[in-house]
Amino acid sequence: MYFSRLDLERHEALTLAPFGFKSSESLGRTHSEREPTYRTRFQRDRERILHTTAFRRLEYKTQVFVNSEGDYYRTRLTHTLEVAQFGRSIARALGVNQDLVEAICLSHDLGHPPFGHSGEHILDALMAGHGGFEHNKQSLRIVTKLEKRYPEFDGLNLSWEVLEGIVKHETATPKKDTAKFNPELRATIEAQIADLSDELAYTTSDLDDGIRSGVLHPDQLTGIALWDRVLSELDLVGKPIDELARHRIIRQLVGIVVSDVVETTAARITASGATSAREIQELTYNVITLSEEIGTAHRELKKFLYQNMYRHWRVVRMQKKAEKFLSELFDAFISEPKQLPPSAQAQIPIRGLERTICDYLAGMTDRYALQEHAKMFNPDTRA
Repeated sequence: MYFSRLDLERHEALTLAPFGFKSSESLGRTHSEREPTYRTRFQRDRERILHTTAFRRLEYKTQVFVNSEGDYYRTRLTHTLEVAQFGRSIARALGVNQDLVEAICLSHDLGHPPFGHSGEHILDALMAGHGGFEHNKQSLRIVTKLEKRYPEFDGLNLSWEVLEGIVKHETATPKKDTAKFNPELRATIEAQIADLSDELAYTTSDLDDGIRSGVLHPDQLTGIALWDRVLSELDLVGKPIDELARHRIIRQLVGIVVSDVVETTAARITASGATSAREIQELTYNVITLSEEIGTAHRELKKFLYQNMYRHWRVVRMQKKAEKFLSELFDAFISEPKQLPPSAQAQIPIRGLERTICDYLAGMTDRYALQEHAKMFNPDTRA
């Protein structure tokens, strides 16, 4: 016995909530393809993303700490996998399309450059006057243009709904960049889940890494509402926070925010009266959200992390190094494009010099960027 794609689509129609997006209702792909016999469209999309070069490179791209800081801290890849885990849990509880959620989650950071958000900021500054740089747009470029895996087309030829989820990621109000993706509509409920899952995953995991690294001390968090609540629930108030206690704290925190999202969202959907995927998108607000109480507490924790972790001297020092490395590489390639590898040089007439260099730098891992910088500027390093 086996389940064909048509069986899986019928199963979705029977088991998904009315407002969950059914793969059989997809608007399809830019380039016509015969769909798989045993997988839905969104399953195929998820697996195409997993097999990309860009996805594998996330293993050596910074989340907060560069790879050289240690093997135990999150990378952009482990962050992405945690986002997908959050997303699947929320999607399953709400009865919406887990495959669509996972495909969007797995693709959401493909466009991140080396050195985390500091790398993104410096590339955006370097590309001023040339279209700028933003990792969501770069993710879209990767899956529609830059990945070369098929003779018939550039990119991955993903389903329309996955592309829409990438474009509308981190978009509370649709913006002009969504012009080809129904800008008058909000994201699907699946894309909204991916968006909030990203936020919740990096907050909880960055807190975990911050404490483990010593950048944060547990005593600093006293008075932070979510932290105080978790310690109280686990009977850890006033007790030492060892490694096992830290694991318990993060696990409890994850449980609190995920449960809150599910319960708050279920109530909002009922109150909205929406009974279809389209009606969810036509609402004037996102249905996927935290409650007012937990949302306020979560913003407090995010603010604490920004002030005490993301602006910590160890992290800032790394950020300044990233600015130096990427700026010097960018300027060197601008001054003499022949220093680019031949494959990149071939793209200059198509993409333009600045965008070609930006694509080349954005695709680097932290480690490769450091090696390339050494080859360019250290006379003792062989090219």
